Amino acid sequence: MQQSPVPPEPPIYRRIADGLRRAILSGDLRDGDRLPGENALMARHGIARATARQALSVLINEGLAVPKRGSGVYVRQFRPIRRHGSKRLSQDGWGRGEAIWDSDTRGRPYTVDEVEIERETAEDAVARVLGGPEVWVRRRRYSVDGRPVQLSVSHFPAGLVEGSAITRQDTGAGGVYARLGELGHPPAHFTEEIRARMPHPHETVQLDLPAGTPVIAVARVAYTAEGTAVEVNEMVLDAASYVLQYDFDA
Repeated sequence: MQQSPVPPEPPIYRRIADGLRRAILSGDLRDGDRLPGENALMARHGIARATARQALSVLINEGLAVPKRGSGVYVRQFRPIRRHGSKRLSQDGWGRGEAIWDSDTRGRPYTVDEVEIERETAEDAVARVLGGPEVWVRRRRYSVDGRPVQLSVSHFPAGLVEGSAITRQDTGAGGVYARLGELGHPPAHFTEEIRARMPHPHETVQLDLPAGTPVIAVARVAYTAEGTAVEVNEMVLDAASYVLQYDFDA
């Protein structure tokens, strides 16, 4: 019987990266820990600087590590947020005064910052959906466990929400959907379009994304039971920080 050929041994930079990966996944190296630098890897393994750099690049490209200029390469291990497409938008939640993000984070600490609220003239695509160009816009950034994970820009028909809490920073319990309900226009149906892409420069900065990290762009429209669009929300998610879950019947 002919024996199967023995696969060649992977190059040394791969073996070094494999060892560091095991240390990260086992918990020996934790989120925020500094990885051995190029000089340390050169001394430890008797390799050239280019080989040490290749080993670290493997982990950076996998999203397990992030370089910080002038400081080193650090573990970037983050427990993904499970974003449940239907449960997070259920009226059972925001109708009781719960925030959508309570469903996403499940007790993990989150913050909202870089909040901007302005009345604007909408771009044509948004104006067509909302039935007019004048909108109130809410821009904000969400962080979980101290790490930026999502940017969100919501548009509302100006005539519908003028003077309501939707135009203020603190929208109150249940957020904007509870306020829309109080205005007599509760969301009853949502549509979402999802695509992956590389981030724009300002998104890379705002989300503190390592080089090569893609984002998930989500465009959501909220409709009343009568089919009137009351919100267009454009979201940008750090792809490395999310698991998207959708449940549906066959």
